[in-house]
Amino acid sequence: MERDGQTAVERPLFMVEPWSLREPELRLDRLAQTESVFTLSNGHMGLRGNLDEGEPHGMPGTYLNSFYEERPLPHAETAYGYPEMGQTVINVTNGKVIRLLVDDEPFDVRYGRVHHHERNLDMREGTLTRHVEWTSPADKTVKVTSVRIVSLTQRAIAAICYDVEPVGEAVRVVAQSELVANEALPGGGKDPRASAILESPLVGEEHVANGTKVLLLHRTRQSGLRMAAGMSHDIEGPESMAIDTESSTDVGRLTVATRLEPGQRLRIVKYLAYGWSSQRSRPALHDQVVGALAGARQTGWDGLLAEQRAYLDEFWEGADVEVDGDAEIQQAVRFGLFHVLQAGARAERRMIPAKGLTGPGYDGHTFWDSETFVLPVLTYTSPDAAADALAWRHMTLPLARERATQLGLDGATFPWRTIRGHECSGYWPAGTAAFHVNADISDAVVRYLDATEDVQFEREIGLDILVQTARLWRSLGHHDAGGVFRIDGVTGPDEYSAIVDNNVYTNLMARRNLEEAAEMAMRHPDVADRLGVDAEEAASWRDAAAAMLIPYDDRLGVHPQSESFTNHARWDFAATKPDHYPLLLSYPYFDLYRKQVVKQADLVLALHLCGDTFTAEQKARNFAYYEGLTVRDSSLSAQTQAVVAAEVGQLELAHDYLGETAMMDLHDLNRNTRDGLHIASMAGTWSGLVAGFGGMRAGRGRLRFAPRLPGGISRLAFRMRYRGSRIKVTVTSEAAHYELMDGPGIKLWHHGEPLTLGAEPVELPIEPVPALPAPTQPAGREPAPRRIDPHGHDPRRR
Repeated sequence: MERDGQTAVERPLFMVEPWSLREPELRLDRLAQTESVFTLSNGHMGLRGNLDEGEPHGMPGTYLNSFYEERPLPHAETAYGYPEMGQTVINVTNGKVIRLLVDDEPFDVRYGRVHHHERNLDMREGTLTRHVEWTSPADKTVKVTSVRIVSLTQRAIAAICYDVEPVGEAVRVVAQSELVANEALPGGGKDPRASAILESPLVGEEHVANGTKVLLLHRTRQSGLRMAAGMSHDIEGPESMAIDTESSTDVGRLTVATRLEPGQRLRIVKYLAYGWSSQRSRPALHDQVVGALAGARQTGWDGLLAEQRAYLDEFWEGADVEVDGDAEIQQAVRFGLFHVLQAGARAERRMIPAKGLTGPGYDGHTFWDSETFVLPVLTYTSPDAAADALAWRHMTLPLARERATQLGLDGATFPWRTIRGHECSGYWPAGTAAFHVNADISDAVVRYLDATEDVQFEREIGLDILVQTARLWRSLGHHDAGGVFRIDGVTGPDEYSAIVDNNVYTNLMARRNLEEAAEMAMRHPDVADRLGVDAEEAASWRDAAAAMLIPYDDRLGVHPQSESFTNHARWDFAATKPDHYPLLLSYPYFDLYRKQVVKQADLVLALHLCGDTFTAEQKARNFAYYEGLTVRDSSLSAQTQAVVAAEVGQLELAHDYLGETAMMDLHDLNRNTRDGLHIASMAGTWSGLVAGFGGMRAGRGRLRFAPRLPGGISRLAFRMRYRGSRIKVTVTSEAAHYELMDGPGIKLWHHGEPLTLGAEPVELPIEPVPALPAPTQPAGREPAPRRIDPHGHDPRRR
């Protein structure tokens, strides 16, 4: 690749293919990154893409959603309201391990000779396949093929099909299939974004070995959670096989020994089952795992593969995105959709962590990322998964109400970061003060209800969340002497500006929260009455919304991110060294807080999510102003900048930002993919294409599109679900083609003009966007261009 006039050669880590992610050779120096990328998950459990033999590894990892250990949260100076305990996801019992000995030599890619090594993540089949040909130090050669699956249909089940074949001459092989608890983990670094590493968090309660089946049961030392892991096997090979099982507190093992002649094969199909509970007894979990294994073996390996393909076929029918002209983006959007689905498909009323179940980053916590960036994708592609994630928030509502009471507020204060619903952020300005998380959750509820018209969900879950969050805003804000409603002392999405007054994003989202809560209470007076909402309270919400302060700087003609923000000194970007980014690792927060420097899209996020508030001219001016201040020290930012850049006509710049969010983990842009994938960035690739170049906006029963493509994309097609209909939109530079794939007829809007979509497709022209001067970014923080013409010209720079 070329950068800054110098040429460097770097082998691509993955082949660029439309439906798969293929690693043509093993790169030990990138092992931790590929382990994250090759994770298989279903929302209940996640298995990092570790090598079958367990070693070498970058970061071993097997995770169960919401299974955690408690740890003290130290504070240099304690104060009232600071949380005292944190929650950290733990690496649970590892069932991926299948060790192999070839004539007594351990199969280990660091020794002997690796003739061929390939791994492939197939996003249509939902499998991870590995092919290896290896010669031992004793000059014995074998082929090993493994296929791994985490079932999207049988929630507790994963399975591995492991084949060994001799090459050239007979070999004696011993395969050891294991369950291993309390694995040793690599130590953490100084980066505060990395997780806390807990040693030996599991205490053994039971171990059983019987036939080809092994079970291990453990509990956590502090949090009091109990888990069970089990394995069972189908084994095919020569008649002269010796099979043995054994178990101890932290290790269960099945050993198969045989001699393989040329043309013979040893095949082990390993079924894994996981379950956990905070309340169920040890016998109950034992029986649950035994039952899950029995169901998986009855289905069989081929049956599990067929179920997986059928599940994914149905998903892709309503979610696929096709991109012509940028093959990397084509691969990345399907990769992102696949991982977003894996993060939430079978979570079933549990959270969607910021890293999914791909690694221990951020201690396994969920943030506002889920509701603001991930759930929009699931809402329009897999709405049941979105409903489950919001139902989990509702389950934690009692804890959020307790937290609000502790802070002297009404209603509910949802945590900034958590696993089980307790606040786990020990840093006030960027944690508890970021009250916008409450409006983000309520906004996700409203979005889901608009897309599905799920009245039962609205009555049983949605209204309760909106009422409690509306009460929070009414007590957090106040009417000043002039009657204006203010929300002071909060932190918006930009974590480089903390404890500010009247953050525009927060105020706009709170206003919507208040309006929607009052309207929903009117639709369901019986539920509102049960929640204690009377006419006077609902009127107070409407009054606060109507009087909400939205700051505006008449001098500059832009909206300040928060009150007085545009009066601050600008950060000296020219004097900031490239290796000093992200700034939070090189500068004190107090210096960041008092300067005009933006970590991630904040006011620009308001342009996207609250777009009807702004005129087209205001959007263009605001976007240009904040481009010069935003350094994108957060992986959340590029997708929003892509969406808004496309809306204001900066199509090439939008393409550049789309590339950044799409390649966040595939190219390891932040150098922390080893800790897990950035699930919000995965979702952001879809958003950049569908909401950005597709111009999709939805709300109050109106599904609108305003598509336009950059020069580097010749055709974009995407599918989505809305109000019982499945729709396909195909965009070229000249026209948009709208097709109803199934469901009832639906009214749409194309660049502001209504159309009714029925049995016959509709095609409408797209007017070209006028050429606009490109905005500038802080020195050295420009996104990498996606398209350079043969003469080296960057089309962004007109």
